[in-house]
Amino acid sequence: MRILLTNDDGINAPGLYVLEKIAAQLSDDIWICAPSEEQSGAGHSLTLNRPVRLREHAPRRFSVTGTPTDSVTMALRKVLPGKPDLILSGVNRGANLGDDITYSGTVSAAMEGAMAGIPAIALSQLIARNDSGHDVSFSAAEEWGAKVLKPLMDAEFAPRTLLNVNFPALPGKDVKGVRVVRQGFHDYARGTLIESVDPRGFPYFWFGLQGIEHTIGANTDLEATSEGFVSVTPLQLDLTHEASLAALAQRFEA
Repeated sequence: MRILLTNDDGINAPGLYVLEKIAAQLSDDIWICAPSEEQSGAGHSLTLNRPVRLREHAPRRFSVTGTPTDSVTMALRKVLPGKPDLILSGVNRGANLGDDITYSGTVSAAMEGAMAGIPAIALSQLIARNDSGHDVSFSAAEEWGAKVLKPLMDAEFAPRTLLNVNFPALPGKDVKGVRVVRQGFHDYARGTLIESVDPRGFPYFWFGLQGIEHTIGANTDLEATSEGFVSVTPLQLDLTHEASLAALAQRFEA
């Protein structure tokens, strides 16, 4: 099995090395193509207003001066000798739960794979409250990564779908198991906006996700991870709200 690894935290991110160890338990045909710098929050963006440069760091290890989407696109069109059997994106430093998946470069890289008809899985590690900066434990991802992926190796993915996996902020030994759940939703009323003044006296603003309340619903990714389980959520690229089609069409009938 040929596996492509990517992420949004950058080619030197600790989570990518964790993903390499996980992938090595599944195959020895592993390729890496990731952003040269951190691209958290880049979403499904594509670089169009400047050239993208490709750098080879070692055999089968490349970086791209662009977004996670750029990295997957470059890997499929330029780097790999053939189509991969699987794309793994992560392991992200921080959760990609609920509505956050719309911002996520990690999930968007997997989306790009799904668009190309390749099975794709995004993996993220929740951060414990007392962790900060680079002091993030990937213990749950390290112990449970292969356990989650192995049952999926021969699974048939529906067209234009992908999987979103989140590991709870617990030591691996304390994780309770795996739950297949739907996407949850956040309450963004208490999102963080930090306002300050730079050394030259000009105001600046810094957006953050800290302090956002989680509206935990029954059988969601938010609930599963908060209760100590690995969450596995199937996502689809078709954003059409089917229930609104008929009523909306009636408004345009002559």
